[in-house]
Amino acid sequence: MKVGLFFGSFNPIHIGHLIIANTMAENADLDQVWFVVSPQNPFKKRASLLHEFDRLDLVNAAVYDSYNMKAVDVEFNMPKPSYTIDTLTYLSEAHPKEEFRLIIGEDNLKHFHKWKNADKILELYGLLVYPRPNAQPSDLITHPRVQMIEAPMMDISATFIRNSIKNNKSIKYLVPQAVEDLIKSRKLYQ
Repeated sequence: MKVGLFFGSFNPIHIGHLIIANTMAENADLDQVWFVVSPQNPFKKRASLLHEFDRLDLVNAAVYDSYNMKAVDVEFNMPKPSYTIDTLTYLSEAHPKEEFRLIIGEDNLKHFHKWKNADKILELYGLLVYPRPNAQPSDLITHPRVQMIEAPMMDISATFIRNSIKNNKSIKYLVPQAVEDLIKSRKLYQ
């Protein structure tokens, strides 16, 4: 099975994430997209993150009725901060029949060479890239293991959503109803 891995904090998951994942599942020769919920992104401050199990529950709520998407907590028991190459290696060993590809935004291409073992990621997994507003040009776009996938330009901010919740504003249409319901019932981001 061909699986696209979409890593992120998903703090919270929102419609933009789901549109990108669905577009990848439909247009990038993938059977499934797995949302890899990251406990701690090496480039983000930990204090701004909701607890990882709450974020995993939000992703599960968002994709509960999708046959081609699922939430994955593989990084929860790995050393922190977790690096993409370590997770890819672990998943490849745990699921030897799966063919994994890494899904990233075009804005990550410019600095992809700074990622731990970036060359190995390209060689063994390749990149499926979705367009991002204001992405800086990168020479990697022409790399044979990089495939640009046409997708809607999504510029929905999880920070905007969190701030809206804190200010008692509606997040309708920014997140799936099941996610909004879970946020409200657990009083998350308040």
